[in-house]
Amino acid sequence: MAFGQYVNLDFDQIKTSIRDYLRANTNFTDYDFEGSNLSIIIDALAYNTYTTAYNTNMATNECFLDSATLRENVVALARNIGYVPRSRRSARAKISFTVDGLENTSTLTLNSGIVCNGSGTNTNYIFCIPESITVPVVNGFASFDNVEIFEGTFVSQSFTVDTSLFNQRYILDNSFIDTSTIRVKVKPSNESTNSVNYQQIDNIIGITSTSNSYLLQEIEDERYELIFGDDIIGKKLSNNNFIEVTYVVTDGRDGNGASEFSFVGNITNQDGGVINAGLISLVSTNEKSRDGDEIESISSIKYYAPRIYSSQYRAVTSADYESVLGFIYPNTESVTAFGGEEMSPPRFGKVFISVKPRNGDFLSDETKRELTQKLRSYAVAGIVPEFVDLKYLYVELQVNAYYNPNLNDQPNNLKTNISNALTQYSRSIDVNKFGGRFKYSKSLSLIDSVDASITSNITLVTIRRNLRAVIGQFAQYEVCLGNHIHSQELSYNVVSTGFTIEGVSETVYMADEVIDRETGRMFFFTYQEGGTPTIIKRNAGTVKYLIGEVLIDTCNITSTVIANNVIEIQAIPHSNDVVGLRDLYVRFDMSNTTINMVQDLISSGENTSGSRFPHIHSYYTPTFTRKSNSPVSITTNLLPTSATGTSTRRTTSGTNTTSTTTSTTTSSTPSSSGGGGGSSYGGGY
Repeated sequence: MAFGQYVNLDFDQIKTSIRDYLRANTNFTDYDFEGSNLSIIIDALAYNTYTTAYNTNMATNECFLDSATLRENVVALARNIGYVPRSRRSARAKISFTVDGLENTSTLTLNSGIVCNGSGTNTNYIFCIPESITVPVVNGFASFDNVEIFEGTFVSQSFTVDTSLFNQRYILDNSFIDTSTIRVKVKPSNESTNSVNYQQIDNIIGITSTSNSYLLQEIEDERYELIFGDDIIGKKLSNNNFIEVTYVVTDGRDGNGASEFSFVGNITNQDGGVINAGLISLVSTNEKSRDGDEIESISSIKYYAPRIYSSQYRAVTSADYESVLGFIYPNTESVTAFGGEEMSPPRFGKVFISVKPRNGDFLSDETKRELTQKLRSYAVAGIVPEFVDLKYLYVELQVNAYYNPNLNDQPNNLKTNISNALTQYSRSIDVNKFGGRFKYSKSLSLIDSVDASITSNITLVTIRRNLRAVIGQFAQYEVCLGNHIHSQELSYNVVSTGFTIEGVSETVYMADEVIDRETGRMFFFTYQEGGTPTIIKRNAGTVKYLIGEVLIDTCNITSTVIANNVIEIQAIPHSNDVVGLRDLYVRFDMSNTTINMVQDLISSGENTSGSRFPHIHSYYTPTFTRKSNSPVSITTNLLPTSATGTSTRRTTSGTNTTSTTTSTTTSSTPSSSGGGGGSSYGGGY
């Protein structure tokens, strides 16, 4: 019967089902009249049924990881498959300082707890260390070098084991704990001076009945509980054992960026005497605070828990490495991993990993070393993980938007709205990740939907990588764009910003010349705005159009127009949908995207015949050089490429030519750094 649909969540349908049930019973006659007493009873029954169905539905959903919405339930379901969600992570910095003028002192100890005050953006934070650090004193001088400090408050908590309690629990009282800073010591009793350090484990592999270890699990209210052994898996605690737990309560991501520190810690000598603060030098910053993060979100738990479970905390496939990296390094925004056998030439026995951190563009060398060390406990024997800097693949647009001035006579406002819409898309999940994809049709739809006055748009796409030149040294360079490059034009499908090379005083540029549809040669040339290119080296490298690879032969680059020794390599993609393959991180670059507003004279009625309609090319017209809005080097004496203007290509001997004119608009916003080519000697990014 219809009355049996107890999970129906529509009140009116429930009410109808009850009426259908009563209609079949001749004893009830006034059920169908809204003002009757029976109708009121039906409403009450329907409401009760609705409430029951809702609660049943919600309770059922909370039983499954994919559909659960409450954090406590998601955490509990993840716990069933051995997954412990990541806690908050304290921002970490590295400092150094010295102590001088010491007498009759052999060692100094920087005691655990508060060490420094760190200043960030209009905010001060407390930094501490979870364990004491002892250094020797030589000739009255002691040095604390590269001390890693943690943002947050140092907290101590203790428990006394009482075996008379059937289910004694060891719950840490505070939320916002960085679990990586937890230190556990166990003493035979509170009065004892001897203690044993207990180590946190995330699985029971290799754990014996005598292992001094503990497990950690998240419970309600984002707090944590310690679980000790039972003499089968881990050593069991005895009655009156005294547990000392220290940890850091942190502000998470807010603590990132602190770069100036003042010492407020406690230093003692070998006898416990406190050192005069006047003997301590000013604190120098080795690394500003970084890698602070919030507690793992519900969506992240749902994503990583089954993947970590499937890998069994072992990294075998590329997908395993990606899952494990997200688990051991919570500051991961996007990660890619691929085996060395996929490279050309193959590099067997290695797996290459590239990580985009949430805070910043690249991993520091120290972070790479830390992650490499952590991965050794997950990696298969004989496989060496190697971290490589990610390579940014920039997507840039040249937008020509037609608009009806009768509907909107504020083209500047329209331009701003288009820019805002594209900026929003540049932050979407389609791009800004490894394996990201710039979707051409979506960007066109966004532009058209900005305002009813926009009638159409002609949008052209270019891609770019940044090559970091090795200044003053002979080097070869490889720039991989990872996408099929357009090769219909005989030349200038690939162009660059300016640089100088040894032996040439003028600004030099590079471009391609098509040999066939699959390969081409790179050449160097000089060029003055409005003039004719002069080729100075015809065989400067090769380009493989199908795989989007540019190879530059050995040359000595002495300076670059763009700051930071950067040469921007621009190419016309064969497809307007741009994909970031392997270790390429797709980024939609709005700083080098141009937007031009064009009046639609036909739609406005000014020129219905279309005789004066401003036609715009729907294909990209190559130019001799790349026009960039990136910061110009202040140390170079090069002739900078103009950011705006008109460039004309004319027929000249030895150069494939057509006569074209292009114009661009300027932007005051500099482009962000990233992407670039690798090099046999010099590096790229």
